[in-house]
Amino acid sequence: MVVRIPQSLSTSLSLETGWNVLDYELREQKAQTLGSLAGQVEQALAALRAFDAAAHGTGGEERRRAMLHDAADLVWAFMIQRELCGFRNWEAVVKDYGIPREVLNRVGQVRRKAD
Repeated sequence: MVVRIPQSLSTSLSLETGWNVLDYELREQKAQTLGSLAGQVEQALAALRAFDAAAHGTGGEERRRAMLHDAADLVWAFMIQRELCGFRNWEAVVKDYGIPREVLNRVGQVRRKAD
């Protein structure tokens, strides 16, 4: 009597095809980019909080506005990358990262560069 492994269990024993290898590499790259963006978002938000905690004189508003825009751009890239990875729940992320409303209001805005 010959016993064959059920097909549902034999998928891990299948040969690696070019597509499987490519799919694995793409998922790995997406996860790496997501982790990198998460760190950049954390750094940008920490810098903004530190800037707000310190007293700033003339020109502080312009610098703060630039920091808000930079943080918003990073948050937007992070949102897009999360969705590419299949993560859709944004409420928990906003809460966990403590993303301020000022940053969220600027997400996705396109700014013109001064001539």
